[in-house]
Amino acid sequence: MIPHEYIEELTRRTDIVELVGGYVQLKRKGRLYGGLCPFHSEKTPSFYVYPDTQSFYCFGCGAGGDAVTFTKKINSIDYVEAVKLLAQRAGMPEPTEDDKTGRLRSRILTMNKDAARFFHACLNSTVEEARQARAYWRRRGLDDKTINRFGLGYAPDDGQALYQHLRDKGYNQQELDASGLFKRSQSGRIYCLFWRRVMTPIFDLRGNIIAFGGRVLDDSKPKYVNSPETLVYHKSDTVFALQIAKRSASHRYVLCEGYMDVISMHQAGIDTAVCACGTALTPDQVKLISQYADEVILSYDSDEAGQKATLRSLELFRNSPVRVGVLQIPGAKDPDEYIKKYGADRFKALLDGVGNALDFRLGRLRSQYDLKQDAQRLEYVKEAVEMLAERSNPTEQEVYAGRLAEETNISKTAIMAQLADAVKKAGSKRRREQNRARLQEGEMNQIKVPYSAGRGALGMASAEQRLLAAMLREPGYIDKVSAQLRPEQFLQPQQKELYEAMLRCKEQGVEVSLATLRAFVSEEALNELSRLAAKGKGSVQIAPAVTKAIAYIDENYMKQPGLESISKAAGVSSQHLCRLFRQTLNCRPMEYIIKRKIQAAKMLLAETQKTVDQIAEETGFCDSSYFCKIFKRFESITPSQFRSIEQAL
Repeated sequence: MIPHEYIEELTRRTDIVELVGGYVQLKRKGRLYGGLCPFHSEKTPSFYVYPDTQSFYCFGCGAGGDAVTFTKKINSIDYVEAVKLLAQRAGMPEPTEDDKTGRLRSRILTMNKDAARFFHACLNSTVEEARQARAYWRRRGLDDKTINRFGLGYAPDDGQALYQHLRDKGYNQQELDASGLFKRSQSGRIYCLFWRRVMTPIFDLRGNIIAFGGRVLDDSKPKYVNSPETLVYHKSDTVFALQIAKRSASHRYVLCEGYMDVISMHQAGIDTAVCACGTALTPDQVKLISQYADEVILSYDSDEAGQKATLRSLELFRNSPVRVGVLQIPGAKDPDEYIKKYGADRFKALLDGVGNALDFRLGRLRSQYDLKQDAQRLEYVKEAVEMLAERSNPTEQEVYAGRLAEETNISKTAIMAQLADAVKKAGSKRRREQNRARLQEGEMNQIKVPYSAGRGALGMASAEQRLLAAMLREPGYIDKVSAQLRPEQFLQPQQKELYEAMLRCKEQGVEVSLATLRAFVSEEALNELSRLAAKGKGSVQIAPAVTKAIAYIDENYMKQPGLESISKAAGVSSQHLCRLFRQTLNCRPMEYIIKRKIQAAKMLLAETQKTVDQIAEETGFCDSSYFCKIFKRFESITPSQFRSIEQAL
């Protein structure tokens, strides 16, 4: 790890406005600087630089961070390389001598390259198991050029062969343990994580081998084994084959489900095929793809799991600037099978005629209803109209209303009238959300205490988030907050992680900044803090009475505490407490209790299989019908509908 002191000094020597200004034309806007985001296409500036926190944030694509993050993203390099580049710019010596982690990272990258060469050599050896491995790749339709291009190989049955090979090359035990290539048996014997498997190396954007994926030659279990997280591999922000795709003249990317689909497409001449590393697409991977693609075609398997993955990916791309289409694969379960059956040209024709996200959603919805039955037909139209109202423009609404009329034998006039009402309701909902966001922005200057709003924010400004932003801007508040607020009082894990990191910085005497917090939090959490810093404005004053009241409510909300008992715990009169709550949270204490209950219920609905009756009882509602009524009042949907949406995502 690069020393905190070095990062602090580097940050002090780097003017982020000057740094970003070398890539982006910035215009001063009061205390801020704005311009067109360099990480996605836009015509209206949504990218801002904040000199007071030495950070940047884009409200369009969500990119954010400090000077190191910007340098890393704009140059597509890793963290250490970004630090070195900034150090060179600032006239500072590179942090190489004391950077043990950096040296270890470099050794792991070199080791991975040696391991890949070993696997490739094993594939081309003359032994019988190598012949079987070559036969497997041939059955999958791969030629020698593709095998060599992707560095495909074979891990032999001897689980210690790679270990001995790398020891002979001079790697020590610490380096081998950190590589993710080996495991230890209960007896302490070291063996390779991969054995008797065909091997696929995983590259980063600079062409370094950072991990491996291994598949058995038959259908035995586990079918796939992948490298664990290491110093050089973070699957949540790694996209397979992106180092090849980014060099393509085409900006139409094809997002597949697995390595084999990607490799088959590249062999067929589709050089922008990529797939997510890990079990599912992540927001970080979406952001990374969006830096290079103008259009993304989702090409997942045609089975139910593939369709659910498509829906989830559509949601992740919803706020991305790229156009998104969904590929339907007739007569095959995946792209690899289709290409083998019908050839590359027919597959390319499928890509050219791809349907949009709306087509996919409506088709998926239609499959759930029997249109021969009047009740189901009417329900289908209702659901489809609501979808069109939220996710389409007037031109699309006109076209799809005609299609619905043909499908259901209901007049287009009736559908358009229903659609007009749905559009009006959707518009009102959006305006409420916008007003709520404006309220949050306005309340930034008045916020005084934290509370845990959780997912959906329950109609209240997230004081917990704004408090973190305030502490970043004014670290002197940390001591005051820590005396009144425990980390476990944060409901959102990411916010809790950021708060704990700030406390650790204070304990270790480290300056609290985006740069130093990087050592304590994940990249995702750091990006979230950048977003909060971008929104957090003005000073913060903490009202101890409200803090005490919230702590008391958090511990007793299921018992429906009365205003008198809450006021007593807070040490103020009931009238004064109500006034403080309205000033701080824009609600009364008893309303906060209800919203706190609803938040707890949402978490139980999303994360457990408990019935609505059970959840109503556990969250302190008198009965399930009252619970459902209150839930719908705050969330505009029933508890069952909320659970269905969460499960679909």
